[in-house]
Amino acid sequence: MLYRIAEPADWQQAQQTGLFVSPDLAAEGFIHSSERHQILATARRYYPGRTDLWLLEWDEVALRSAGVRVEREWVESRQQHFAHVFGPVPLAAVRRVWVLRPDTAGKFHLPPELAE
Repeated sequence: MLYRIAEPADWQQAQQTGLFVSPDLAAEGFIHSSERHQILATARRYYPGRTDLWLLEWDEVALRSAGVRVEREWVESRQQHFAHVFGPVPLAAVRRVWVLRPDTAGKFHLPPELAE
């Protein structure tokens, strides 16, 4: 499974159109996504203090079946490979969705279903 921290407007638009897209697709040609172990570092780095986010779980097999290419590419600034999704994500590939909010101390946590 792959994961995407989603802006409210992007998730709302996906529910209306049946496809998840985000500004990074138009700007960079792909949608950034994470493996489970990368979610919290991404949330801390890019979304501190945000309380309005969604965490989307995408089925990589369903993405490929829909003709959406997924490539793991090295991200120098993070010193890790990240999954890049080269196209809109059909809602049929979205398996689960959670609200992603920090606790009162400002720390993000994985949903209980994803915690080890």
